Amino acid sequence: MRVIEIERPGGPEVLRIVERPRPRPAPGEVLIRVVAAGVNRPDVQQRRGLYPPPPGASEIPGLDVAGVIDDVGEGVEELRAGDLVCALVNGGGYAEFCLAPAVQCMPIPKGLSFIEAASLPEVFFTAWNNLIWLARLEYGETLLIQGGTSGVGMAGIQIATRLRAATVFATAGTAEKRAVCRIVGAQDAVDYRDAWDEQIRDLTGGEGVDVILDGQAGDETQRQLDLLKDDGRLVFIASHQGSMAQVNIRTLVRRRLTITGSTLRPRPPSYKGRLAKDLVDHAWPLLEDGRIVTRIHQVVPFGHVREAHRILDENLQIGKVVLVVDPALAHTVP
Repeated sequence: MRVIEIERPGGPEVLRIVERPRPRPAPGEVLIRVVAAGVNRPDVQQRRGLYPPPPGASEIPGLDVAGVIDDVGEGVEELRAGDLVCALVNGGGYAEFCLAPAVQCMPIPKGLSFIEAASLPEVFFTAWNNLIWLARLEYGETLLIQGGTSGVGMAGIQIATRLRAATVFATAGTAEKRAVCRIVGAQDAVDYRDAWDEQIRDLTGGEGVDVILDGQAGDETQRQLDLLKDDGRLVFIASHQGSMAQVNIRTLVRRRLTITGSTLRPRPPSYKGRLAKDLVDHAWPLLEDGRIVTRIHQVVPFGHVREAHRILDENLQIGKVVLVVDPALAHTVP
């Protein structure tokens, strides 16, 4: 099979197509014939040498795929060859065939193509895990999402507004991106380069927000804590602006604030399987009736993977970039 490997840490030029043996599923796994694969920020970080795969995970990049079950491992009873699925994988998505734990596979939502389905797993798993499970976002609370037009940001805006009736604000760097945030459900969006915390404070009548979802960290951390209401929660999904931060612990204690964060890739299949069930039960029906949508920024042929990574390097995307592995099926709506 053809796969895309990272030759060495560096820019998009280090990505290359090579031949590898087709893998066989272990007990509890399935082998997916990949039709389309999502391109995500962790793939870029892995390419740069900043996000190594956890022990036992494939070194081939790619964390979400959509395709057709080709084979199943011992003990897998709920899936069979020929089933159409999308899946969160632990690596290996940039390939013609990819292994996935069976519990991390989900049916393709009715009415969505393979391309659209490939855009879902990584961002919806991440948004649900951090907003619903870790941040404990309650009905009617107020949420700020830093980077509202990332895949996770757009999934988070819609999960929060459709399933928690939350009031959502977002940050984004261009007028076009801020408009998209409002279109998908944010009450308003502000420029993160222009006193974003003061703008959000004004928009909330000085009250601040209950929850903040952020991937930057660094020197912005205390500003975010200051923007939280009492009992507020700050949830990190990355630390692109720096892994260290100085915070006022007295304020943290006095106002009962919570700082938490997560990375899904090292989590066991049992944890991710519970997330998959939650998504299929609660988010998939909204995708099928159009109350939640996925936005595809660009579809890129498998052989042009370097172009896909350049889009993310330049932060041009609004929504998801998707690699097409099998062009004959990619646009098909099952």
